[in-house]
Amino acid sequence: MTIAPASPAPTPTPAAPAPALRRRPDALLLDFGGVLVTTSRRPGGSDEMARHVAAVLARAGHHRTPAELAVVLRGGKRALKDWKNAASRRLEPTELDHRTIWREFYGSPLTPAEREVLAGSAGALQHVITRTLTDHAVRPGVRDLLALARDLGVPVGVVSNAHSGRAHREILDETGLAPFVAVQVYSDEVGVRKPHPGIVELAARALGTTAGRCWYVGDTFDRDVVAGRRAGVGGLVLTRDHHTDHPPFDVAERPDADLPDPRGLVDLLRSTARGAADDAPAGPTPARPGALLLDHGGVIAVSRPDEAVRRTFAASFAAGLSAAGYPTSTAEAVDVLEHARAAHKAWKADHEQGAHDVVAEIDATTFWVDLAGPALDHHGPGVRAWLRAEAHALMVGYARTKSVPTVRPGVRELLVAARERGVPVAVVSNTVCGRAVRDELVEAGLDDLVGAHVYSDELGRRKPDASTARTALAALDADPTASVFVGDKPRRDVAAARAAGIGTTVLLRGGSTPDAALDALPPGGPTTPDHVLPGPADVVGLLGAHVTG
Repeated sequence: MTIAPASPAPTPTPAAPAPALRRRPDALLLDFGGVLVTTSRRPGGSDEMARHVAAVLARAGHHRTPAELAVVLRGGKRALKDWKNAASRRLEPTELDHRTIWREFYGSPLTPAEREVLAGSAGALQHVITRTLTDHAVRPGVRDLLALARDLGVPVGVVSNAHSGRAHREILDETGLAPFVAVQVYSDEVGVRKPHPGIVELAARALGTTAGRCWYVGDTFDRDVVAGRRAGVGGLVLTRDHHTDHPPFDVAERPDADLPDPRGLVDLLRSTARGAADDAPAGPTPARPGALLLDHGGVIAVSRPDEAVRRTFAASFAAGLSAAGYPTSTAEAVDVLEHARAAHKAWKADHEQGAHDVVAEIDATTFWVDLAGPALDHHGPGVRAWLRAEAHALMVGYARTKSVPTVRPGVRELLVAARERGVPVAVVSNTVCGRAVRDELVEAGLDDLVGAHVYSDELGRRKPDASTARTALAALDADPTASVFVGDKPRRDVAAARAAGIGTTVLLRGGSTPDAALDALPPGGPTTPDHVLPGPADVVGLLGAHVTG
C-alpha cells in the first residue's frame, strides 16, 4: 500500500503580512482550479462521456458499447494522472497535445482505425470531457478579490495547467469572471506546464511586467509553489483545495502565505501599498568563487593512435556483426571503421562551418547508423537495425580504442593544488563517449579530484558552443569572470570560454595545436588566449592570481 506524502497543515496568516506580500504587485497571477474555481465530480459524467465517444466512433463505422468505452476512459484518466504527477517532478515539463492524449492515453487499447478517429477529433473530445466529468464552482472570495484588483489597478492573469484551455475560457465567460481577467495562459495552448517557470514568466510579460513584481496564487505544492519559486515571483500564496494535501512527493518549497481559501487574499491585497516596504536596493550579492575548467584531450591526457588496439576493436565489431547474421571479416570491419572515422571528421567540419551560437554534437546512433551504416548496407536493411541497437555499446569500445591516452605530467599536481585552495574543477570535453572519458579518469586515479563533468555527446552540444562551458560553471556555481579555462584548441576552447564570459583562457603546448600555430596567433585576437603555457603544472600559478576559491 502506497501512502502519498502529506503537505503541512496550513499556517495561520500572521497579523503582519510576510515581507514579500507588503508591496502591491504589478499583476496578480491566479491558478484556475483550486483558486478561481473548485471542481467536483459530476454524477453520471463518466457514463455520459462513454456514450459520447461511442457515438463519435459509430459515425466512422466503429461500434463499441458505452460499457466497453467506460473501462477504456477510466484507464486513460488514471494514466494521465500518473503522467501529470511524473511531469511535476521535472524542471521544465512540456504539455501533451490533444492528439497524443486521445491517441495514446485514452485510445491505446482500441484498434488503429479507432485511435485515428479519436485523434482527429481530439480537441473537441478534450473540451467535452472537461465539461462532462466535472462541475466548476467559483470559490469564496474570488469575486471580491477580482473587484478589488480592478479598483487598485492591478491586472489579473490566469496561469493554469489545462488540457482544454477552450473549456476553461468558456467557464470564465459563463461565471462572469472573464471581464476581470486581462490574460489567460493555459498549458495546452502554450506547450509548457507548471512547474515550468516559463508559464508564469509568460503571463507576467504579457501584462507588461516581470515575475519578480507579481504575486502568484495556486493550490498545489508540487506544481504551483514550485513553479512560483522557480520563476522568482514577488509573492507566493497558497489557497488550499482538495488537491493541496496530497502531493505525489515531498516538496521543500513553501509559500509566503498559506490560506484556507481565496477570501484571505482580499485583505492581503488591500493592505499593500505601491512602492512600500522592501523596495530598497538589495545589498551586494556575495561573490561566488571561480572554478578551473579543463579540456580532457590535449590537457589532461594526450593520445596516440595504436593500430593493434584499433584492430582488436575491429575484430570484436566483426564478430558481433557475424553473430547477428551479417558475416564480416576483421579486414572489412577495419575498412568500415576508417570510413566512419573520415565521415565523422567531415560531419564535424560541416556542423562547425559558419556556426555561431549552437554547435551540435553527434550522438551514438547517428554515428553508427548514418556514418558507419552505408559501408555495411550490402548486408541488407537489418544491419542498420543491429547498429542502432548496439550503438551505445559500440561507441564505448570505439572511443577506448581509437587512440591510447597518457596522462600529462603535472595534471595531478594541478588538481591537488586546486583542491587544496578550494577551487572546484570541471572537465569540459568534446568527445563521442563521455563514459569512456570517465573510465579513463577513474583508471588514472583522478576522478575524485574532479567535481563536475560536461561531455559533448551527453550535452548534445560541442565546443565552441558556449553552453559547454556555461553548463560546467552552473554545476560548480562559479563566477565566470573569476574562472580559468584550460584547453589546447583556439577555435574550440578559447572561443567557448570567451563566449561563456570566462575571465582567463589558457592554451597548453603539447596538445593538438602545434607550437608554431600557437605562436602565430595574433595579439588580442578572438581566439588568442590570455596565456600560452608549457604544461598543466604551469597553470597552478594562475589559481592564486585569477581564481578565488
